[in-house]
Amino acid sequence: MEWIKKNYQGVLLSFVLSIIAFKLGKVFPIVGGPVFGIVLGILINNTVGKPKSSQDGIKFTSKKILQWAIIVLGTSLNINQIYKTGLESLSVTFVTLIVAFITAFVFGKLLNIPYKLKSLIGVGTAICGGSAIAAISPIIEADEMEIAYSISTIFLFNIIAVLIFPPLGHMMGFDDKAFGLWAGTAINDTSSVVAAGYIYSNAAGAYATIVKLTRTTMIIPISLIFAIITSIQKKKESKQNQSVNYSFKKIFPWFIIWFLVASILNTIGIFPKESINYINTIGKFMIVMALTAIGLSTDFKKILKTGIKPLILGLIVWFAVAISSIIVQTL
Repeated sequence: MEWIKKNYQGVLLSFVLSIIAFKLGKVFPIVGGPVFGIVLGILINNTVGKPKSSQDGIKFTSKKILQWAIIVLGTSLNINQIYKTGLESLSVTFVTLIVAFITAFVFGKLLNIPYKLKSLIGVGTAICGGSAIAAISPIIEADEMEIAYSISTIFLFNIIAVLIFPPLGHMMGFDDKAFGLWAGTAINDTSSVVAAGYIYSNAAGAYATIVKLTRTTMIIPISLIFAIITSIQKKKESKQNQSVNYSFKKIFPWFIIWFLVASILNTIGIFPKESINYINTIGKFMIVMALTAIGLSTDFKKILKTGIKPLILGLIVWFAVAISSIIVQTL
């Protein structure tokens, strides 16, 4: 009862706003519910404000519900299908992943962008936009401003990609499979990959979707790598400062293990086929809800103070991934 009393107001506020954002995302799928959620949250927090009594519930929603959403989304993955397509697209996926992180950290250092922000932009571009940012942010202990800025950056290039990728694909003479592989490895968010793929052709859309789902599984190893890096950083801090509590068990992303368990259960047929779409919708709604809560915790003035540099980094990383995908296919 104490937990409910402490959190219900913030959870309820996030829930109501996320219904609006989710519906807007259905009407404007290119933008998507997560972006509407975070923007709506930021607008409310920076205009009329939120009740002080809602802060605990908003924090709970932005942290815990975010992790639960990742687990629920695991039920939409079929490991057998991903394994088959993954072997075909492995070289492109692997190269674009490496290119994204190298570019993010090299240019991030040149642009003097903080470690956590460039990590989120890198992982969002390399893997799957908002979902990857949602998975990594609690591991590296990113704050709401860093999450909001990185998601906004990824969103901008998603919109551009949906508009320019199909005509560019036709100009370069890509067949359906080649375009599907390009879209699946070089566009960040799943909804944008699906949109661009099906604009090109039904066959390209279907292939792009499976490639994108394969790419999504990279959340698992990348999350574990970031957990190890964070634990090393924490260990160093604990040696230098005795007041810093170091615990790898606390840092370890247990929700990623449950994400993998959920996808294995789906692969062996535990979930009825007709229920998968409903479960997937619930997972997507939970992502919207969590990002709405992040928006409600974000100070827009801090985002403005960060400046345009992270946006430039997002552009550079996105461009590097798109070009490297084409080069690997050509070779």
